[in-house]
Amino acid sequence: MSGRTYDYLIIGAGFAGSVLAERLANSGNIRILLIDKRPHIGGNAFDHIDKNGILIHKYGPHIFHTNSERIYNYLSRYTEWRFYEHRVKTYVREKYLPFPININTVNSLYNLHLSDSGEFDTFLASLLTKREAILSIEDYVVSKVGQELYELFFKNYSKKQWGVDPSTLAASIAARIPVRNNFDDRYFTDKYQFMPLHGYTKLFERLLGHHNIDVSLGINYENIKEHTDFKTLIFTGPVDSYFSFEFGKLKYRSLDFTLQTFDQNYIQDVAVYNYPNNFDYTRTTEFKYLTGQIQSLSTIMYEYPSDEGEPYYPINNKESRYLYSRYKQLAKSVNKVYFVGRLGTYQYLNMDQVVAQSLSLFEFLKNSQ
Repeated sequence: MSGRTYDYLIIGAGFAGSVLAERLANSGNIRILLIDKRPHIGGNAFDHIDKNGILIHKYGPHIFHTNSERIYNYLSRYTEWRFYEHRVKTYVREKYLPFPININTVNSLYNLHLSDSGEFDTFLASLLTKREAILSIEDYVVSKVGQELYELFFKNYSKKQWGVDPSTLAASIAARIPVRNNFDDRYFTDKYQFMPLHGYTKLFERLLGHHNIDVSLGINYENIKEHTDFKTLIFTGPVDSYFSFEFGKLKYRSLDFTLQTFDQNYIQDVAVYNYPNNFDYTRTTEFKYLTGQIQSLSTIMYEYPSDEGEPYYPINNKESRYLYSRYKQLAKSVNKVYFVGRLGTYQYLNMDQVVAQSLSLFEFLKNSQ
């Protein structure tokens, strides 16, 4: 584009592509063209002020958390932070109960007065159902909390979220959600729990501010690849799309969103409510908890999982893992093309994991030069 020769063409302006663009641009006299099919930077972490003056995350809530000092320090070069500990409640039996499951959850659900971890562990043991092999979400959760709590909190939520029975999905998906034998009602326990003080989009603007990075938005790779002079390609889009779906399409779950703004300060008492057993949506998010914005109005986002739309969540089942293994082998055979990110490596990664993956690829590229 523009008659220039680029050292790297990077597809996708989310965390994976933007971190690599920044690192490469700052490592020497390296020219980068970063493109995205969307009309904005930031990928799914993009946020903006809506028509009512509320800062919202366009593609669902993104909460930064990590135990990695390296990741935290790296991103701190490009944003100030707002301390934020995420809290979630799940609507079960006409009550909003703390989630992940902890002592308060069980006490409220069963009208108990458990006071310490020992009492909690003894009670939970009475609910457990032993599974010989832990292969699926169902196996994992039933072995951790028993059949009743699985059905109340997990089974239908997983069905809505993934569109298939939880017995067909890998246990690792549920392993992201702990069970706590204490009163800690935080969703995450990571050492670093913050939100970008001025939003994610501002963070990305700073990441991509180097003069060696050219950013072009609203552009598809297919439309420019034959007309752009570049030496190396970094691809953060769906890996199967790069290969024109040669072995068939990898399966993803997508999301649809609706927004509703209320003329009151707050609607919920925590940022997110989960709805495993009611309604078509899985959860509602009130963004002012995440952003700390001072506003007399408040906006709620409703999430509806879908098979159609933008790819969000790789579906971790046996069929998909096999299909991805074929694309992974094909990807290894392509010279000077690197696949990274949630879509490029078909993994359900958190933001900090994507950043870590990109930093590792940068180190590899730097050492390979």
